[in-house]
Amino acid sequence: MRLLIGGSSSKFFHLKEFADALNSLGVETRVVVDSDIYDGFPSRKATNWFQTTSKFDKLLDEFKPDVIFVDRQRHFSLAASNTKIPVFMLMRGDFWAEMQWAKKTLYKSPYKRLALSQWQKIGEKCISQTSMILPICKYLEDIVKTYHPNKSTEVLYQGIDPSRWYQVEPMNLKHPCVGLVQGAWIWGKTSEMLVLSKVLESMPNVTFYWAGDGPYREKILEELARYKNFKWIGPLEYPNKVREYLSSIDVYALVSGMDMSPLTLQEAQLMERPVVATRVGGIPELMVNERTGFLVEKGDHKSWIERLQTLINDTKLAEEMGKEGRKFVIENFSWNKIASQFVNILNTHIK
Repeated sequence: MRLLIGGSSSKFFHLKEFADALNSLGVETRVVVDSDIYDGFPSRKATNWFQTTSKFDKLLDEFKPDVIFVDRQRHFSLAASNTKIPVFMLMRGDFWAEMQWAKKTLYKSPYKRLALSQWQKIGEKCISQTSMILPICKYLEDIVKTYHPNKSTEVLYQGIDPSRWYQVEPMNLKHPCVGLVQGAWIWGKTSEMLVLSKVLESMPNVTFYWAGDGPYREKILEELARYKNFKWIGPLEYPNKVREYLSSIDVYALVSGMDMSPLTLQEAQLMERPVVATRVGGIPELMVNERTGFLVEKGDHKSWIERLQTLINDTKLAEEMGKEGRKFVIENFSWNKIASQFVNILNTHIK
């Protein structure tokens, strides 16, 4: 079987790992950056607005895929869904909620509204016309079913290569410390970080480090940088600097208003770091509460303080949770397991 994988440049690293795992199972794969093959209005590159499907058509003629796998709703995905080839779409986030957040926040100018409207039209067509949707967690599958109750779906979690995540020489951080690795791209997710203001105030002897960036960075720093024990270190080179950072922190925190399958949560657990995370979206599916870490309710700063203090003060518990976290991720999310699940999906639905 030949599988063509088209996805965003930001996910190319992970899609290549997925392809390598599939190749080992006998699936011949080719991975491409979707926008390099076919793009159009409203691409951020104006030079791409008038592209044709010539590159896409040539790729199909040369590779002759039996199945196409896409990981976002863009022009490449739409072109794929217009062929007679089965298309499997990995859905990473709540498309509908993200469109609403974009309208309320970053996309307010007339041009941005026009671009967003076009993205929404393309996205809806892609979702409607694709052969099968692969939500990245069970929580997201329920959302997809709300909008497309008759659509064929199968959950396909984000895979990871455990061999890439091992202890290295740590950074020079002040201990005890809590580390966050998360972007600031969607306000519905990012705004939950503001709950840390009361946490920082209550834990002055613990330093909180935030690795990440995005258009809402300043809104977060306006509030949290007022505290001496909050440090922003910016985005980190992946995966080496992220590995170094996770080798350095005492506790990993995921403070999110909404997430489906955050890869950093898997990475932190593979690095044997105890985790504390908000109980939202698909996060509870990626960890085991009170075994690999703790879940806290959205907006509950008191629980954040209690859980973080527990892990910082009880080093034995923190170490045990860290070891359990690595074991849990290896057993459930290794690429070999995820790739095998996908092959089973293909064998079941492709005739």
